[in-house]
Amino acid sequence: MDKTNSKVLTMSFAIFGVLCAVTLHLLIKAFGSAFGVIARLSDSDLVRHGLPVAFGLIIFLVLQFSPKVLAWGDEVVSEIRKVVWPSRKDVTAMTIVVCVMVLISSVIVTSFDFMSGYMVTMLTK
Repeated sequence: MDKTNSKVLTMSFAIFGVLCAVTLHLLIKAFGSAFGVIARLSDSDLVRHGLPVAFGLIIFLVLQFSPKVLAWGDEVVSEIRKVVWPSRKDVTAMTIVVCVMVLISSVIVTSFDFMSGYMVTMLTK
């Protein structure tokens, strides 16, 4: 495994572990306000803060030391490095084209809406 791929994977796993910990913390907080049992458990700092930190750390360690996950992650990073990204000029041109097409589509849909609204009011009179 390439050393730069290893750094990217370690950072990705660490960020994922932090996101899992934050998600668990928010779930404990939300369920604590909805369910009495969880509210009593979440009164403890160990459950409210320690459990999410431990969960995030366990997720990180499982991902970091799993050979299958590391092999998969190395392949993903290698493939992403092969991607040819468009130039700034191409992105700007494509963005302008999309904006113009959205504008044209909105004019067409708005005109159909006004015409159908006019037809319905004429038919109901």
